[in-house]
Amino acid sequence: MEMVMSESMVENTSQVEGRAIPEQTIGDIHVDNPRMTARHVDVFYGDKQAIDNISLDIGVSQVISFIGPSGCGKSTFLRCLNRMNDTIDICQVGGEIKIDEQNIYDPMIDVVSLRARVGMVFQKPNPFPKSIFDNIAYGPRIHGLAASKVELDQIVESSLQRAGLWEEVKDRLDQPGTGLSGGQQQRLCIARAIAVSPEVILMDEPCSALDPIATAKVEELIHELREQYTIVIVTHSMQQAARVSDRTAYFHLGRLVEVGDTKQVFTNPKHELTQDYITGRFG
Repeated sequence: MEMVMSESMVENTSQVEGRAIPEQTIGDIHVDNPRMTARHVDVFYGDKQAIDNISLDIGVSQVISFIGPSGCGKSTFLRCLNRMNDTIDICQVGGEIKIDEQNIYDPMIDVVSLRARVGMVFQKPNPFPKSIFDNIAYGPRIHGLAASKVELDQIVESSLQRAGLWEEVKDRLDQPGTGLSGGQQQRLCIARAIAVSPEVILMDEPCSALDPIATAKVEELIHELREQYTIVIVTHSMQQAARVSDRTAYFHLGRLVEVGDTKQVFTNPKHELTQDYITGRFG
């Protein structure tokens, strides 16, 4: 009996993987007020294509979630948005990505300044081996955002407040950021990103290493930050995507299959691959 079930499961998985991916993304890739636009983006790692002809708008003061099975390209596409893939020698990016109508792959663009405008929060919290204060102050210092110690103090306090961390750490700012709990470290990294006044915050599975209480705090923070920032989040948790995002984009085998209002995608998906993924038939 167990053998029959196993063979059936393999057959179902094969059938799902073999289904036709639509030639064009289902749903409207456009938004009325885009902060970033991507058009016909391809990504290759050597001879292997990881992203295939993706076009998508990312709206001002919106949260958009990227969902899809492991290896579908969602994190690769996310890393294209602030040129993190530049750090991989064999990676080649084609197409066009703009922020406020400026092509971020223009050879003349300052990548350091771009990454201040488009900040990144990684899957695993990665505070610098510095004090809590210096973790936040690092970006403003190198970008010349504070003209005095008083201004720097204000930036640090404001960033920690917006990250919901100030009351927890205000009396130990000189202690190492690595001494905080996992959830606090992740909020510290979010505060570090906020400190340089970005326009967009990218989050690559920011809660996957956190417990449920810490996850809830980060999700609450995302709700608060959406008023001031555009947020793009990659998540394996469909429940999280449903809770925090305005729009959801479903990726499959390097293609953007479907994008739309989060409620619509989860309650009335228009493609069977999206339907099967969100109902748990594969993933």
